[in-house]
Amino acid sequence: MPSSPTTVPGDGQDDTGPVAIVGASGSLGFGLAIRLARTGIPIAIGSRDPERAAETATRAIAAVPDGSFAAHDNTGAVREAGTVILSVPFRNQSETLTNLRDALRPGQLLIDATVPLAAAVSGKATRMLGVWQGSAAQQAAEMAPDGVRVVSALHTISATKLNDLDRALDEDVLVCGDAREDKREAALLIQRIEGLRCVDCGPLEMSRTTESLTALLIGVNARYKVHAGIHLAGLSDVTWK
Repeated sequence: MPSSPTTVPGDGQDDTGPVAIVGASGSLGFGLAIRLARTGIPIAIGSRDPERAAETATRAIAAVPDGSFAAHDNTGAVREAGTVILSVPFRNQSETLTNLRDALRPGQLLIDATVPLAAAVSGKATRMLGVWQGSAAQQAAEMAPDGVRVVSALHTISATKLNDLDRALDEDVLVCGDAREDKREAALLIQRIEGLRCVDCGPLEMSRTTESLTALLIGVNARYKVHAGIHLAGLSDVTWK
């Protein structure tokens, strides 16, 4: 059963339905939660541990006092939302999706941000694991119930920069999916965060390439001691209609 939600309605809240972030207690998930909440979107914070979800909601409220946050276990968060962002380590992706099978429903949009880094099995973070389906996103699509719309995105966004609300963003988000409308819906949500521009990178099978860029950036960032992201030059008009 989901925990009793910890909720703070924001003055700037709009009519956009809640977005569930599974893995919101992690760095990337938390950064997405507070950045999206700052735009007026209600956030359903999900965690395997309801107490940890409540603690995360308290931290989020402190960061964005006028945001709207509700704390749940993962199942409760998913049942609250039409859009779900899956932001968990690769070692937890399969188990998490198995546990969510009865909560995910046809028509929901699942944005998978999982990266199969070798660090999941005590390897180097600059190396990738082979995934039988081709990519973590394709594994998510295979495991999700029929009718759940899966796209991949957000692999190359710096969690450190997301969490620093005083820091301006200027990065491209590489989005993959088999249906343009699903990618458009994900892009319009993500682009609510100022400074993020979404780029259509083709079908879901291209996720094996976009996911692997995370390992590349980890190496670059460690070498130069920065938090570099991706920006595609020459794209002056990326419009989602």
